[in-house]
Amino acid sequence: MADISLWNNKSVRADFETRAKKRLKELSSETVGLAGVIAIEPDSGDFFTGQTLGKANDAAYVKYPDRWLYFARLDNPEEAIALITW
Repeated sequence: MADISLWNNKSVRADFETRAKKRLKELSSETVGLAGVIAIEPDSGDFFTGQTLGKANDAAYVKYPDRWLYFARLDNPEEAIALITW
């Protein structure tokens, strides 16, 4: 089971989101022209894309089951959320 402290502790969540946003910025040249949603695992830097949130999650879940990832829309990265893969 994923540790819910990331959701409950604002400073832990802010750190997670900062690292994920940094990685998203680093990936900008690799994601040009892609549509849909990106899922980022900030500690490893791994990322997964899919046309929908569900498809990005499915791709990420294979490697990171029940883990916190940062999901963002590729066409509008400000629309993002940290979620546990399901």
